[in-house]
Amino acid sequence: MLATFRRTLGQCSQVVSRRLSTVVAEASKPALSDHLTSQLLQDITQPSPLSATHGLVATAGVRPIYLELSSLVRSDEKADSLEELVELDPHIFSHPIRRDILHLCVVHYLDCQRQGSASTKTRGEVRGSGRKIRPQKGSGRARLGDGQSPMLRGGGVAFGPKPRDFATKLNRKVIEMGMRVALSARVKEQSLGVVRSLEWPGLKTKDLKDRIEELGWWKTLFVTGQDQVPNGLARSSNNLPMIDTVRAADLDVYHALKWPRLVLDLSAVEWFERALGKPQVVAREYKS
Repeated sequence: MLATFRRTLGQCSQVVSRRLSTVVAEASKPALSDHLTSQLLQDITQPSPLSATHGLVATAGVRPIYLELSSLVRSDEKADSLEELVELDPHIFSHPIRRDILHLCVVHYLDCQRQGSASTKTRGEVRGSGRKIRPQKGSGRARLGDGQSPMLRGGGVAFGPKPRDFATKLNRKVIEMGMRVALSARVKEQSLGVVRSLEWPGLKTKDLKDRIEELGWWKTLFVTGQDQVPNGLARSSNNLPMIDTVRAADLDVYHALKWPRLVLDLSAVEWFERALGKPQVVAREYKS
């Protein structure tokens, strides 16, 4: 975990949110080259045909994030000749890195996971007689009371642990910022992938394992924005120790930092943009 925090030392410039839904644009080879990136970002201040088609709001000084769209399922050769890009909201995926916010979110999550079930018996709860062991004076030895004294073996425990709740409180906005920072750190580390869908045909674990090895996606957490994880992927990945699946609504900052790679589908990207994006302010109309 400390190594993950050390990798997220850099900071990104602060940007303004845009009204954005997930947009996929087709581009020619090579993927994510300097020439392609310059074409996509050469005139961000003017609405592009792509933005006008999908209702995007271009803001001066804002550079959207473009990632290459991957595919979990093997595609045909014709589809491989065209490379697709997905446009991400910079307010969510290019947030300034805040290690203090990540630390607060991780400690909050780990505190809430503690069972707090440790329990010991006090001298009043230990079974036994309350008779004084020996007379107060005359024996030349130390003074003792009953057999439940914490000084005796088998007696009670002084100031021992009792069942308690270790959960701590953290503001909702801090947790939301922590998720933005975690996703932005993944983008900066180039360990965030986006696929069109997480639907997996078939139920055999071997086929999914071969595909994961082909893509180099071991130690990967797959995140879907649907109500349930696709049945094929969930059942095929049950026996793979370094693969896990989760819904976007159930993802927390701790697991977003713990897993070396995150792979989101388009529905998960849209879910994060709705949940973590800036609310759109509608202009008020005043009657004269």
